[in-house]
Amino acid sequence: MLTHLSIRDVVIVEKLDVAFAPGLCVLTGETGAGKSIVLDAMGLALGGRADAALIRAGADKLTVSASFTLPRKHPAFVLLAEQDIALEDEVVLRRVVGADGRSRAFINDQPVSVGLLRDIGALLVEVHGQFETHGLLDPATHIAALDAYRRVKSRDGSDAACATAWTAWRTAAAALKAAQDTLSGALAEEEFLRHHVKELTTLAPKMGEETELAGARSILRHGEQIMKAMTEARAVISENTDVEAALRGALTRISRVAAQAGGRLDTLCQALDRAAIEAGEALRELDRVWADFDADPAALERAEERLFALKAAARKHGCSVDELAGVLETLKARLAAVDGGADNVKRLAATERAARMTYDQAAQVLSRARQEAAGMLDKLVAKELAPLKLDKATFRTVVAPKPESAWNEHGLDRVAFEISTNPGLPPGPLDKIASGGELARFMLALKVVLAGSQERAALIFDEVDAGISGATANAVGERLARLAKNVQVIVVTHAPQVAARGDNHWRVSKTSRAGQTSTKVEQLTQAARREEIARMLAGEKITDEARAAADSLLSGPLS
Repeated sequence: MLTHLSIRDVVIVEKLDVAFAPGLCVLTGETGAGKSIVLDAMGLALGGRADAALIRAGADKLTVSASFTLPRKHPAFVLLAEQDIALEDEVVLRRVVGADGRSRAFINDQPVSVGLLRDIGALLVEVHGQFETHGLLDPATHIAALDAYRRVKSRDGSDAACATAWTAWRTAAAALKAAQDTLSGALAEEEFLRHHVKELTTLAPKMGEETELAGARSILRHGEQIMKAMTEARAVISENTDVEAALRGALTRISRVAAQAGGRLDTLCQALDRAAIEAGEALRELDRVWADFDADPAALERAEERLFALKAAARKHGCSVDELAGVLETLKARLAAVDGGADNVKRLAATERAARMTYDQAAQVLSRARQEAAGMLDKLVAKELAPLKLDKATFRTVVAPKPESAWNEHGLDRVAFEISTNPGLPPGPLDKIASGGELARFMLALKVVLAGSQERAALIFDEVDAGISGATANAVGERLARLAKNVQVIVVTHAPQVAARGDNHWRVSKTSRAGQTSTKVEQLTQAARREEIARMLAGEKITDEARAAADSLLSGPLS
């Protein structure tokens, strides 16, 4: 609920602080006393259009703040959390407007955009009457209002089922589209893929092949020199003697006398043995390499051609030679997608059709529930119209299908509240058909029926009693009091029948001091209420009869 309204330097208000209470809060006062100023200031705190003309003469800025206490489940807290605004026990909206017309907005003393202030304000307060009206006059809010009413009357779970089916359908549709896009792209490049897969398969690149070929090419380029060096080395070793045989002979001769040398020749024998073994292995390795060495110029040509082909393929595919094998696997996978993509698309299409059917069924169930709730709502609103002097008017809730492009998790319905104020005229939008006074009473009737399903912190009705009196004014007051049992209601009224229903009563009046006029708001005691209601009944001169009538209203029945 709205707990406090603070106004500084707005028109003729220099300083004003009002502490509000729960229930039906009544504001009265003579015409021109400043009630509209209070409402204009409230509009600024809720994100309304800023106007430097509202700044009090002599001041350089105006400031308005409105404080609210809310249950933790209130949707305003969700929006505040999304904006990283600290959540406190009290939500304070503040607006500052400078002489240049520029304004600043704050929520819990944290600077915010005016747009966010307006969004939060719309979740907290709904205003009906002479100044800017929002809430249920916006057709976009009607489906949420009907659903909230329906959920209070019947918790059938159709909302959750529809939302779940919607999510499943959109997921399936997204998967199908992705597969179709992939297949379409793959089909467009199928010839390209087949050509390059064939080309790389024939080339058969292997990891590390470039390094291996580069080494082989280097050897082959110097083949003649290598062969010549090996031939000369073989000749040097074997030209005069067989080195291995000579070492073996020397070992044999030393071994014969080693026993008589007292161990001094053992190391020499071991050295000669190792030398003979290694000399033999060196000769055999030389012979093997010489025999295996390919100095064929054709082998060099083949290595260079292979290396050239690999590098050319790497340039074509924008990769290194070592990455060619991976490129081939990727191209094969894309080609496989072409070959198997059609089957995958068929499978996903079947899944998407099934998900759409499930959503359609869930949405139809939700639509039928809305139609039933709409019928109940229309009947109850109709009962409220006659006592409010709207007996010739009709109200209807239209539940109609939307185009498929507008379907969403809330189903496939468009919901609109429509009225007709005169017999024979077709119903139309609330704000287009009804006059100001009629509209406020229509909204009162609708709000009474929707009581308990709405989540506003406060409802404000500005002169909902305009153009009515007597029994009709009493009916308005009775409905406002009934509505105030579920939500705080603030009403600006000139009807004593309405004022008498208030749980709390404030009087707006003008005062003059030092030649300056100012507006003040004071909460009335029971005795002061009696006098104020008597004034509303009798006019400027309050009579005993008016006081007696005021007593009768204040003590009268509430229905």
